[in-house]
Amino acid sequence: MEKTIAGKTVAVNEEGYLTDFSQWDKNVGEALAAEANISLTPRHWDVISYLQNEQKNQAALSIRRIGKSGVVDIKEFYQLFPTAPLKTATKIAGIPKPASCI
Repeated sequence: MEKTIAGKTVAVNEEGYLTDFSQWDKNVGEALAAEANISLTPRHWDVISYLQNEQKNQAALSIRRIGKSGVVDIKEFYQLFPTAPLKTATKIAGIPKPASCI
């Protein structure tokens, strides 16, 4: 299905995750963050970049892996993305919901 985000029509699944990463850009990320009531800071962008790189490398994402990444510790990850941190962060990053998320 399609949704208009930041004035751009993008393909999303039933949960609102982008299904075509090539349609993602920083404006789309900002709009998705706003939907989650998150105002993105440079620290958010650090985490988003890390998640996107891990996705390109086909790494299985988990909160534990992010905590060991050296990019952000688990406590800060929860502060940056307070509600369902991994689901919210991957949605903003324009990548699929990790298998570890229910």
